[in-house]
Amino acid sequence: MQTLIGIFIGLAAWFVLRILLMGVYTVDQNERAVKSSFGRAVRVPSDKTTLDDPISEALRPEEKSRYVYPQVRVIQPGGPYFKMPWERIHKVSIATMTVNMALDLENPAANENGTQLEAVTKDQLNTGLTGQIRYRVSEANLYAFIFGIKKPFVHVLAYFVSVLRQRIASFEAKDEPLAPPITQASGAAAAAVLPGSEMTGISINDLRKNLRDLNEYMDNECRSAPARYGVILDASLITGIDPPAEVESALAAINTAHNQVSSDISLAQAAADQRVVQSRRAVEIETLRAQAEVEPVKSLAVELSTLHRAGPDILGAYLRNVRLALFDKAQQIYLEAGK
Repeated sequence: MQTLIGIFIGLAAWFVLRILLMGVYTVDQNERAVKSSFGRAVRVPSDKTTLDDPISEALRPEEKSRYVYPQVRVIQPGGPYFKMPWERIHKVSIATMTVNMALDLENPAANENGTQLEAVTKDQLNTGLTGQIRYRVSEANLYAFIFGIKKPFVHVLAYFVSVLRQRIASFEAKDEPLAPPITQASGAAAAAVLPGSEMTGISINDLRKNLRDLNEYMDNECRSAPARYGVILDASLITGIDPPAEVESALAAINTAHNQVSSDISLAQAAADQRVVQSRRAVEIETLRAQAEVEPVKSLAVELSTLHRAGPDILGAYLRNVRLALFDKAQQIYLEAGK
């Protein structure tokens, strides 16, 4: 009997110590935690889902029915907190991390040891891509990150790579004007540069020229990642697009030839702009000269009109004085004899 009492007291003491010692935990500043009871995550009291959160606004209408996760109660940094033996604490770091976008977390040797990602362009060229991805865990959708996906970071990187490769394969540059507008000054005309001075029509050149648009497209397409997988892609920066080694020299030669042609076109356009400006100035000069010749005639007409209004005799006297001044300057005078 005493043995049974001793066993019971020992079990009770072990249970109390386990609850007191192993039931206490803390959460670091860069961590968030979710508590589960008998394997079920503790929800918020209102039983809301991610569709009630702004992170779901980036989802397409047909995707909202697939990515519905309950909103769980997030344990903020601090402590000590207490949990029961049948409860489990799931901690995750929310610190921002940066990785090479060519990194394969399941096979580090892939993609040239995680240094360069391969993609096929629209003209069937294998091109190498380099860049970084900055990401962090979404506090608003910890359920998807902890319970929804077995390896969320692997899943998110694969999603990013698939979207990027699809964009590379279908990318087309925007149409640009063939020539710039005529400039107003000869100095500006001499410095005019044709838009699209780089070679167009080759997908690698189009991608390089529109690298900023490509990065903005990837940022926009990855806005739904928090609602899908509980991971926020803060930024994606594609820094390099390199052609295959076997076509690099040929591509460089094509670009050099095209740049030379573009330079010749720019010089010809600048010379044409200078001639247009010179022609405009010549027209302005001749117009001023004509105005200078017409102005005395207008002034004389006004003066004669004023004399005529003063009286008919005054206009006659004015004409007589003008004739006398002309007679004084003339060397020979021809008079018509009366019949």
